[in-house]
Amino acid sequence: MNSSNTHRGFTLVELITVMVIVGILAVAVLPRFFTVSDFEDRGSADQVKSLLRFAQKTAIAQHQNISVAISGGAASSDCTTTLTATSPHLTCQVKSAITAGAGTHTFDALGRPVPNAQATITVGSTTFIIELETGYVH
Repeated sequence: MNSSNTHRGFTLVELITVMVIVGILAVAVLPRFFTVSDFEDRGSADQVKSLLRFAQKTAIAQHQNISVAISGGAASSDCTTTLTATSPHLTCQVKSAITAGAGTHTFDALGRPVPNAQATITVGSTTFIIELETGYVH
């Protein structure tokens, strides 16, 4: 008869140690994977960029000045794309912070920015430019 008795399994100390390590990782690392602020910033930047491009193309098509008012820090993102004959203005309020370029941007009938100057707009961590003379937004 074999008197050596082998037991398989983990000791209580090993189990508690693993649980403590997993708990520390859960508190320190997992919140970084579940933040949506980076996605919201990118979405806000895309909204502003597309609205500016829409305004520039609409100004050319309608042969009139079109203005876009941009502001940040809103409770929810809301960009209007409806123009009326009496009010050729668009508005865009986004959740993300706008660190440069907030305010009103106007395009003339040739699609150029008014005044004819290059503008830099920063939404979250994304920066884009309205080009001088052409009004191209990139």
